[in-house]
Amino acid sequence: MTVARWWAGSDPLMVAYHDEEWGVPVHDDVRLFEMLCLEGFQAGLSWQTILRKRENFRRAFAGFQPRLVASFDEADKARLLADAGIVRNRAKIDATVANARALLELQLAEGSFAAYLAARLPSAAPLAGSATPADLPARTPASDALSKDLKERGFGFVGSTIVYAFMQATGLVDDHLPACFRYRG
Repeated sequence: MTVARWWAGSDPLMVAYHDEEWGVPVHDDVRLFEMLCLEGFQAGLSWQTILRKRENFRRAFAGFQPRLVASFDEADKARLLADAGIVRNRAKIDATVANARALLELQLAEGSFAAYLAARLPSAAPLAGSATPADLPARTPASDALSKDLKERGFGFVGSTIVYAFMQATGLVDDHLPACFRYRG
């Protein structure tokens, strides 16, 4: 393990996620929706748990296609609660379905989720060359504001810490340490 990818440890799945995906800018609404949902499911669990179940989540939630997830009914929710391949948490499942519905409304109002995010998030300052894991925040004023706005639009499981993790994962901020090959500073 290097300091540059300190959170990934030595698990090949986590290392591959760090090296190939985490922090890479995402502009596709389906992918953004997937990451927002997965970050919500991760709350209280490890990211490793979510990554190991990711393909099951994709299968269970129709590839995170918002229009399809928005149409899920009580029978679909019961199916999801019985699916041992995902995190079976009623509140998180309900939030994912509600978030799909809220996302469709957001897309109508804003054009796309990506456009909405680009219009609301300031460019983040790069980390200082001496930055360490201790310098990385768990939330920021930008994640606080985005969390508040998403909640007002009907999204759930979008507290500021979850939103900041989503921002990190989708490259809306670059929290790769300067020693990391992925650092965009």
